[in-house]
This record gives sequence, C-alpha cells and structure tokens, in this order.
Amino acid sequence: MQPKYKRVLIKLSGEALAGPAGHGLDEEVISRVVNQIVCVHDMGVQIALVIGGGNFWRGRQGKKMDRTTADHMGMLATVMNSLAMMDALEQRGIPTRVQTALIMTSVAEPYILRKALSHFEKGRVVIMACGTGNPYCSTDTAAAQRACEIQADVLMMAKNIDAIYDSDPKLNPNAKKYDHINYMDIIKNGIKAMDTTAATMCMENNIPAIAFGLDEENSIVRAVCGEKLGTLIDNN
Repeated sequence: MQPKYKRVLIKLSGEALAGPAGHGLDEEVISRVVNQIVCVHDMGVQIALVIGGGNFWRGRQGKKMDRTTADHMGMLATVMNSLAMMDALEQRGIPTRVQTALIMTSVAEPYILRKALSHFEKGRVVIMACGTGNPYCSTDTAAAQRACEIQADVLMMAKNIDAIYDSDPKLNPNAKKYDHINYMDIIKNGIKAMDTTAATMCMENNIPAIAFGLDEENSIVRAVCGEKLGTLIDNN
C-alpha cells in the first residue's frame, strides 16, 4: 500500500479510546490504533495526533462549574490520553513526543511549532495535547488549528461513528450519510459532527478533512492510502 499523504494530523476521539466501557482507556482499542500508526509511520508518513479527553472528562459534566475551570480540566484529560498513547507507541519502537499548549515541563514539552516540525523530520510522532490552551475551544478546533500550523495534507477525524450524517443515526434510523460534503454546507446547516470554528479554519486554509469510524477495520491506514471511506470534507 502506498500513502496518498506525506503529513497527516489524526484527531482521535477520547470516547473511542474508551471502548465498550465508555470511560477510561481500553488497552485493546489503543493496541489496534497503535498497530495502524506503526504501519503508517513505516510508510514514511509524518504523523501528528490530537486526542480528545471525553473518556475522562467533558466540560458539560461540570454543570455548576465555571466554564473556564471545566475546560481546563478537559485539557488535563487530553494529557492523560496523550501520555498513554506515547507509552504504547514507544513500546513498539516509534519515537514519540508529547507537546502541550499548557506548560507542564515535568511530563511534556511545550507546544512549539518549529520544534514539532523538527520532530517530523527526525521521524518522530508528535502528540499535541491541551487543545489550544484556551477555554471555550473544542479539541476539533485545536486539531484544525494544528493542522493549519503544520501545513498537514489532511485532517483525519477518527470518531466513534463511521461518517457524517444529516442527523444522529443512533436516534434516526433514516439519517442520510454524506460521502462528500463541503465546509460551507457544514457551517450553513449546523452539522454537529465537526465544530463550526474548526470547519471555518480548514475552509479558509484549504485543508481537506476525512471523518471516519475508528472501529472500522484498518481505517486509519486505509484513509492515509486514499481509500474512500467515511466522509470527505473540502471546499469543492
């Protein structure tokens, strides 16, 4: 298999890493993801990861909590996922660095763009944690921003659902699946599968995105190699 892209940013759902339990970390799921990242890395593809934190904490859980405090807790949740993924990758011999938007030098590097680019050139996977470092910003927005900054060829959104639909397929069995949709339609129609801010950022910087199911067999590798799966989002 030949990769279609040279540099990718993979956004992993925190909930997807939780597996059937719905919370915490599922070692079997992480192992499946790592196997695919190893395969993509061995193809010579430069890889950045942004991982959500919803398997540990979602801001909306803190209903009586100050929004900024709740969002900062969510950022810390992404660090736990990032460290777990780093450990799993390095056990497979893949050099990995975690960079955080909040300074915590005891456990990770601060996010510095030029340092991240240097890591790519040295064959390292870079995991970008803590979102943008700002409250009121989702990890989708962080993934889009980082994809723009590193000039990724594509933003790959590995979710716990296999594509983008016009409504929630878990609630509506007649939900329409999109094989392709443009960013403007996502914004105009308020489709929730991708954060509006993230969609706008990718649209303005002409970075395509692919939304697909993490549970699908070898989905990350297939997406990197250009196979049609999930939903392609772009400006066309």
